[in-house]
This record gives sequence, C-alpha cells and structure tokens, in this order.
Amino acid sequence: MFFWLKALLSGLTIALVSTLARRYPGLGALVASLPLISVFGMIWLWLETKDPARMEAHVGATFWYVLPSLPMFLLIPWIMRHGVPFWLALGAGCGVTILLYLGMVWLAPKIGIQM
Repeated sequence: MFFWLKALLSGLTIALVSTLARRYPGLGALVASLPLISVFGMIWLWLETKDPARMEAHVGATFWYVLPSLPMFLLIPWIMRHGVPFWLALGAGCGVTILLYLGMVWLAPKIGIQM
C-alpha cells in the first residue's frame, strides 16, 4: 500500500508541474526546479528505514549526481534555438547527461567523494 501512496503522490507532482507549465511556463519551471522528487525520496527513505547513515549517504550522493544533470537544461534550449527538433535536442541532452554521470562515477572516488 505504501508503494502506491508514494507512486500516487510522485505522479501527481509531475502532473501538476506539466499542467502548470502549460499555462504559466515560468511558474511551471520554478516548480519543476524544486527538488520535490529528491525531497519525496528522502521522506520515503526515512519513513522506511529511519537510518541516519543511509540518509546522509543518500543526500550527499544526490548532490553530486545533480551537478552533471545541470548542463542539460542549458544544452536543450540552445540546440533548439539552432533549429534542432525537440526530440533530437532531448536525446542529445540526455546523452550528454549520461556521459557526465559516467564521468562523475569515474571521478568521484578519485577525489574522495563517496557515491
């Protein structure tokens, strides 16, 4: 039952953002930029484990994984301004993000970051 509650709340959040963005793009972007999924994830993890060490590790790793995802939000609109269709721009943005994630996974242990 808890799984379905988590899925419902998370899905409603995504639906709210897309509905809001359709009418008010700036406000939709603001809500989308909030770390709601991360906060939900932390809440669900805490309710299921109550484990401070696990929470610390999760939140710390989340920070480091957010960093390689940020360039996508600059790359996609830049590519689209140059005439590239949305789906291709999205694919390129996701591809670059995957490469940056792989780079982060490779680099993090070398500089003492535990993921």
